[in-house]
Amino acid sequence: MNVVTLTDDNFENEVAASEKPVLVDYWAPWCGPCKMVGPIVEEIAIEYSDKLKVGKLDIDSNQESAAKQNVMSIPTLAIFKGGELIAQQVGALSKTQLTQFIESNL
Repeated sequence: MNVVTLTDDNFENEVAASEKPVLVDYWAPWCGPCKMVGPIVEEIAIEYSDKLKVGKLDIDSNQESAAKQNVMSIPTLAIFKGGELIAQQVGALSKTQLTQFIESNL
């Protein structure tokens, strides 16, 4: 699968140690807008697999990682390079909006 399941335990290894930039989708199972964004994030993971690592973090199960990144609302999409947060977008995005967000931060 092209989307990595992120947890408090593997967040540092998967994100900070990644050679490629990482798109992180902060979500929760009860979040309606997150369910709309989920399939788009999965498409992006396939289309950008050569340029970008994509991970999803369930904030209910992994509150520590979400708190470290000051995630206050979901869905939140964040891009990390070299383990550093470089861009963040809050709210549901269309595929076009998400592609533009990624392209402007790669």
